[in-house]
Amino acid sequence: MPNPQTSGARRFGQAWVGFALALALHVTDEATHDFLSVYNPMATAIRARLPFLPLPTFSFGIWLGGLIAGILLLLALSPPAFRGKRWLRVVAWPLGIIVGVLNALGHIGGSLIFHRWMPGVYSAPVILAAGVWLMWTARRTGESPSQTVRYPGRRRDPAPPRAARTTPESGRR
Repeated sequence: MPNPQTSGARRFGQAWVGFALALALHVTDEATHDFLSVYNPMATAIRARLPFLPLPTFSFGIWLGGLIAGILLLLALSPPAFRGKRWLRVVAWPLGIIVGVLNALGHIGGSLIFHRWMPGVYSAPVILAAGVWLMWTARRTGESPSQTVRYPGRRRDPAPPRAARTTPESGRR
């Protein structure tokens, strides 16, 4: 029978690599559909109204180079992900939430608000699913086998054994 901890770590590693590849697909989608022509004017307009919000504008080379470096970093961290390292499971949560779920919902929501397909919307469902999968496996990998394996007919929380009582007067059980 496979070790539940090992298979959980393997699933987390697969989700980590899957997330990195989904992000690569998403960046390709954005780059081929001129994402910066939408993002840069929007960032400038938001910065004019909310000067305390530090939204940068990018040139194509800097933007693409930074995202490629981030994806390569994610792929380079896949060996510890396949070992189910705790610190990487902690990192998976903000990645899954911000880069996966919120990013995807932003592209989908922007398409609904502006009544046109926004750059990155085609791959948004993929990055959304990859972010949810990453968070789900990060959570499941950290659990003990008794929390992940269900045994039919057995109680989930077994009662602790009854301790023998001794009385202070008699010293007997």
